[in-house]
Amino acid sequence: MAINSVSSMLPTQSATETKLTPTTPYEAQQSFANTLKDAIKSVNEQQITSDKLTERLINGEDVDLHEVMIASQKAGVTLNATIEVRNKAIEAYQEIMRMSV
Repeated sequence: MAINSVSSMLPTQSATETKLTPTTPYEAQQSFANTLKDAIKSVNEQQITSDKLTERLINGEDVDLHEVMIASQKAGVTLNATIEVRNKAIEAYQEIMRMSV
């Protein structure tokens, strides 16, 4: 097994070399919406995987208990994280709405 130096693992561009392309509000909105959809899709996939493994265990199929428990915990953690992000977004929205203009 070859051991590589840490310097070879660094990105090829530094933070100052990256170029930011100007985006319109519409493009930013679409990018945010796509990111949000992908995150929710990932949470849903975790839940479905957990449900399928649980069903296989209940039906007596060849599945390890630890795999079922790990999938269940992953699904629970991702769902709780998603709920907390939603709660923070709602709090931020409510705070903005309370501001006087």
